[in-house]
Amino acid sequence: MSTSPYGLKIASEGAYDLVSLGALVHRLDPGIIPFRKASQCHIHVSGGEFNTAANLSDCFRLKTAIVTAMVDYPIGDLIHERVRAMGVQPIYKRFAHNGVTGPNMATVYSDRGQGVRAPVVFYNRSNEAAAQLKPGDFDWKNIFKNGVRWFHSGGIFAALSETTAELIIEGMKAAKKAGAVVSFDLNFREKLWKISGGEHRATSVMDRIVKNVDVLIGNEEDLQKGLGLPGPEVAAKSKLDPSVFVEMIKSVAKKHPQVRVVATTLREVHSTNRHSWSAVVWANGEVHQAPTCELDVVDRVGGGDGFGSGLFYGMMTGESPADALRLGWAHGALLTTFPGDTTMSTVEQVRAFAKGGSARIQR
Repeated sequence: MSTSPYGLKIASEGAYDLVSLGALVHRLDPGIIPFRKASQCHIHVSGGEFNTAANLSDCFRLKTAIVTAMVDYPIGDLIHERVRAMGVQPIYKRFAHNGVTGPNMATVYSDRGQGVRAPVVFYNRSNEAAAQLKPGDFDWKNIFKNGVRWFHSGGIFAALSETTAELIIEGMKAAKKAGAVVSFDLNFREKLWKISGGEHRATSVMDRIVKNVDVLIGNEEDLQKGLGLPGPEVAAKSKLDPSVFVEMIKSVAKKHPQVRVVATTLREVHSTNRHSWSAVVWANGEVHQAPTCELDVVDRVGGGDGFGSGLFYGMMTGESPADALRLGWAHGALLTTFPGDTTMSTVEQVRAFAKGGSARIQR
């Protein structure tokens, strides 16, 4: 274990490179057809924490695991098959399904939109098994006994119930004790927090969680609504201007001085299918910004998780903050060119794009 340019001690090896804690969901995707007119859907397996573990396994060839709930019924079987297909080690608390009301694996409904018509996302998380997870459900000492380099969770899982937030804190403390770097994606979702206590509860819960965090992912809205930080005095010239985000980092550092890295994507949405894309990272007191590229978006869901997983990969493989940022930026960009929430890219493609590669045909 050595101290990195991020001011963090990142273990060089472990049985797991990354362990994620969160909820598995399946997303029904009718493509560009709105649900009210849909006649068929593709099924994607997702979950912000799982996406990160899946991307790091499938694209970046790291050893990852997902700690989560699993229901023993056909939807659970479908989700489990996709987890294994992405090379992620499942660590489940299993629930029996009563054949009628659950508990259930959550469903996310999300059409892709088109042109001037924005994507629409809504949920069915009624009687969700993952929301029933609580401290004491997992043997963290056994999970981490052979070493873990990185532990990750997120704000969507924290919002599901009172017990999920406490489980995140329990997992983070155990991971710290095992020598892991701890990351958290704020991922503020107003719809979820609205039925879980509102912004007041969100800021209270997130504050307790972030006290255990080394690496934080979140945009300006996440920092304001998730952490209850006041808006900055500076005004952004555009969505690609990092000045507002950088100004808010001062508040993060003051409130949570143990945080060493804060990062976010920067996205200017011209239409559903055309975005300008960049990213910024504050690492151990220094700010770096990625280039801006133009995206022709197939499916924007999962782009942020794609960015986070690429950034984490760069940090774990000893890249400089600027180079790790470019890897995250490149992978997030590539992920928007695929349907679904998880990667279909290779690490070679990511590295080539991060270095300035083009879309010329590969023969």
